[in-house]
Amino acid sequence: MRQAKEPFQFMAASTLTRICGVQVTTIAELLEQLRRISADSVFNHTFQSLSVHHYLTEGFSNDFAQWVLAASNVPDLAERLAALDIRQYETLEALRGDLVATLEEFLRAEPQRAYQKAFEPFYFCEAVTVTVPTEWRAHNLGEFCEALRHISVHTLHYHFVTARLRGPSTNDFSAWLEHSLELAELADRIEHIDIYTNTLEGVRQRILEESRRWLEA
Repeated sequence: MRQAKEPFQFMAASTLTRICGVQVTTIAELLEQLRRISADSVFNHTFQSLSVHHYLTEGFSNDFAQWVLAASNVPDLAERLAALDIRQYETLEALRGDLVATLEEFLRAEPQRAYQKAFEPFYFCEAVTVTVPTEWRAHNLGEFCEALRHISVHTLHYHFVTARLRGPSTNDFSAWLEHSLELAELADRIEHIDIYTNTLEGVRQRILEESRRWLEA
């Protein structure tokens, strides 16, 4: 079995949630605070929201869209916010920019909605991620699959989703498969697994299914 140039170290990731002390009750206030909150808060309400809800296949995947729908009763805006595909962003500032632009465009078209009071406030929080190495290291594709069967969903989320913010703009698994094992086709197939239509366990199984083809070849 082909050996990797460098082993893959799986990391245990734990995210702490810190309350920012900022709350909003209207869409106009949401827009104002989105311009100034920290990048850690943007991360918490988008990328981290996916991890917390384990990739729910119903409802919206980011907290902003969910609040706009459930508390402000503006489904069309909620759909626009939820339509932003976080896989396409290499920086949180780029994601913030599109969230702000989406709200600005909506309020220009429907200014009467700007100060409509929500049923409940939106509370901004920040995500602080702490990582430590796990016992799992992979030197080849077989060891990678064995480790993948045992790691937590939080480790999976860390390597498959939030890795894109650390660079390069791909998940850690695909980067390792391409550069250390020289399995570019497998890396590409894993990179294109849809994180919105799968649960975290579904993502795990899809990666294993794709990898099995190369193990059996």
